[in-house]
Amino acid sequence: MIRIGIVGTSSISERFAEAVAIVEGIGVSRVASRDAERARSFADRVGAPGVAVGLDDLLVAPDVDAVYLASPNAVHAAQITSAVDAGIPVLVEKPAVLTTGEWEAAVAHARRRGVVLLEAMRTAYDPGLSAVRAALPALGTVRRVSLRYEKRSARYDEVLAGRQTNIFDPRLGGSALRDLGVYPLHALVRLFGEPHAVHGVRVGIGSGTDGLGSALAVYEGFVADIAWSKITDTSLPSEIQGEDASLLIDAIDAPRRLVLTPRGGVPSVITVPADDNPMVGEVRRFVDAVEGADVTDDQDCTATTLRLVDALLDRPVV
Repeated sequence: MIRIGIVGTSSISERFAEAVAIVEGIGVSRVASRDAERARSFADRVGAPGVAVGLDDLLVAPDVDAVYLASPNAVHAAQITSAVDAGIPVLVEKPAVLTTGEWEAAVAHARRRGVVLLEAMRTAYDPGLSAVRAALPALGTVRRVSLRYEKRSARYDEVLAGRQTNIFDPRLGGSALRDLGVYPLHALVRLFGEPHAVHGVRVGIGSGTDGLGSALAVYEGFVADIAWSKITDTSLPSEIQGEDASLLIDAIDAPRRLVLTPRGGVPSVITVPADDNPMVGEVRRFVDAVEGADVTDDQDCTATTLRLVDALLDRPVV
């Protein structure tokens, strides 16, 4: 049994704890927060027996074999280093770190120490993405890929009221691209590899970061357009167009309903069976990694996605 400690008490941590409860071979042993009362309250809510005041306290706890980091984006790199130095396997919430350089340094450090380091990119381990991959041969030659993740955050109201909030605070790594844009970008990399080039535009908001944006990724023989937003909603699906057929994808972060339409033919629906909690796949992958599975390809996909994010962040918001 892998006894994992959770760093952070947000809603994503609660969903993670629910996923852990479904997966065999792992259980939440402690919850860490800088506020002891908040840690205790959250631990009681998710059924964790222990608490810790801060990461350092968690890393020396006798009942912690691994950690899940769901802290603000900007502190991930330092926390990964601390955990790896302590010999503790790390599952870090996306985006794993803020730059490709930080990730490469973290991975190199983890490999030197023989410690597991994995990004909690749930899309990568979702059965829906496997279903999309399985449908690609039916499309023929792929010519256009359109992937999107656009979901208005309730916290945007804070920004509109002139108040700063963590997820939109650039000092903490807050960014719609980093928080939501990474989902379609990572899916793109998993399905088609690294593009030859990427060009994009990010739209700024009052907090000082991007609220939405679009990117165009260039491949040999096809193009991919990517859209992300934390300030608007959409009812549009993602789509992959081939010369022989097209594939509609209801939600690229967790595909559950695919519609395959042959050229001039009748559409067919592919329903993807999956756990209600979309984080189950990443938890299973982490258990496999701790038990010895090679995660080099996983780490490389994270690095590739971060290179695309770096390129898009290189231009100022408009």
